[in-house]
Amino acid sequence: MTLSYNYLLFCSLVLSVIISPCIAQTSFRPKALILPVTKDASTLQYLTQINQRTPLVPVKYTLDLGGQFLWVVCLEDYESSSFTSPPCHSAPCSLANAPFCWDCSDSQPRPGCNNNTCNLLPDNTINGISFNGPLSMDVASIQSTNGKNPGRVVSVPKLLFVCADRFHLTDLANGVRGMAGLGRNSISLPSLFSSAFSFPRKFAICLSSSTKANGAVFFGDGPYVMLPGVDVSTSLIYTPLILNPVSTASLLFRPRPSTDYFIGVKSVKINGHVVPLNTSLLSIDKNGVGGTKISTVHPYTVLESSIYEAFVKAFTKELANAPRVESVSPFGACFDSTRIGSTRVGPAVPQIDLVLQSSDVYWRIFGANSMVQVKSNVMCLGFVDGGVNPRTSIVIGGHQLEDNLLQFDLATSRLGFSSSLLFRRTTCSNFNFTSTA
Repeated sequence: MTLSYNYLLFCSLVLSVIISPCIAQTSFRPKALILPVTKDASTLQYLTQINQRTPLVPVKYTLDLGGQFLWVVCLEDYESSSFTSPPCHSAPCSLANAPFCWDCSDSQPRPGCNNNTCNLLPDNTINGISFNGPLSMDVASIQSTNGKNPGRVVSVPKLLFVCADRFHLTDLANGVRGMAGLGRNSISLPSLFSSAFSFPRKFAICLSSSTKANGAVFFGDGPYVMLPGVDVSTSLIYTPLILNPVSTASLLFRPRPSTDYFIGVKSVKINGHVVPLNTSLLSIDKNGVGGTKISTVHPYTVLESSIYEAFVKAFTKELANAPRVESVSPFGACFDSTRIGSTRVGPAVPQIDLVLQSSDVYWRIFGANSMVQVKSNVMCLGFVDGGVNPRTSIVIGGHQLEDNLLQFDLATSRLGFSSSLLFRRTTCSNFNFTSTA
């Protein structure tokens, strides 16, 4: 299913009205933007930082690939002379699909508490906490890039976001003040930035496997160059993005499609052998259940129970040289790592293929993305059991995304993916953040 042309045209026109007059007063228009991304060692969440408010302060966010929009805690310690809340039924509220009005009970207006504002439902997708919060606007600045180095800092004086309460921060990494949504939505960061600076409606993520080095989110088209001069954009494999017609958000005011990114996995192979599984689980049904989505808020890939059991059985059979050992939570299949060799792309274990629109198009997962070293002599298969009847049958998690570049083309509804960058002797931590263009 795809969004209608008229709807996309409407969103584009409204965005132009709202944002285009609000970009920094300069003749410089960046072709792309970049945000550094770090991996939190305690929570395994991927974090980024955006400078916002007047005066500018750095605000830390948990990155949410399928998130609807940017949300941040406003009711405490939010000070900014440039903060505004768009009035109910205004153009920003229409763009955000936020038709319901809200009045604050406090007598003194402040960020997160204003009368006659429109409301949305900020969603902590780590734990499912969701509650209403007002649509808001404030200054944000972000670094431009030519795809090789960081460039000049540019500003959006009225970047849309949603104010949330402190309880929304439960289970988020220390110091985080909200979540940065990159999902299929008219007010997610990719949509807002591409409209503000008139560059293609594309973005790419490249997550580092290290907690001591930066990965990146690129807004706009390539190149995406990693040291020593590897342009990852030249060797991507493409597959359609699938629109789930039913929202996967915790709460909604009204029905709407999911903002998560789904792809059409048709089968799973291990060392070239098809894993026997109920393939009906790989399709999205009329209730929005099933299918395969990509997630940065799940640290490891989650499989529906029957898929998981068949997957582990097939993987263990192919890894006959390494005996099973006692499982280590959250994993269900662990092995004696002293019996597993090493390669350029990680532990020497069976290759996993997620077969897509044809047998010639597949996402290959090597040892660096399939295995997790949990003890000096124990290595576990980095996939977890998602139970019976989950909302989504396969959720591709962060560990499987690391050191892979994924480009999301929102205009053509297409995903480009690199598979492991280790094959090209580079990683997602090799973007040159230290010198400017």
